[in-house]
Amino acid sequence: MKISTRFYAVLFFVIFLLAFNCAAKSQTIDTSKYILQNDKDVAKEEAGTHNGGGKTIGYNFFGDAKNLKTVFRKRTLKAGSSIGYHLQKEDEIYYVLSGNGKMKMNGETFAVKPGDAILTRPGSSHGIEPNPDNDLTILIVYAKK
Repeated sequence: MKISTRFYAVLFFVIFLLAFNCAAKSQTIDTSKYILQNDKDVAKEEAGTHNGGGKTIGYNFFGDAKNLKTVFRKRTLKAGSSIGYHLQKEDEIYYVLSGNGKMKMNGETFAVKPGDAILTRPGSSHGIEPNPDNDLTILIVYAKK
């Protein structure tokens, strides 16, 4: 019995559809296991926090995630803005992604640059601002209250 070329073509097409369907199913996002967010989806123009003033762009990642015990934010401080000097109530980590600036911690001021990580402890006071010639982008992480 001779099998026609048409049979093989149909068989190939069916296998292709089955493989494509399996591949499509394997890429379905199960949001109960993870959440993917992008800057553009959470960016919001805001004044500098803690009465810092000026213009900043705040990125509040996973703000609506249920049972998440960590706050994970990014903030771009535009030239002339700041996070105002304030008393810290919980451990908080600042990580400088880009730009240069200065941080005031317990009355002492020091330069910050990309790659710097600063842990602020409860009972300390701090504020941060970009240098006048650039924006300063930082990550901020702390435990939710």
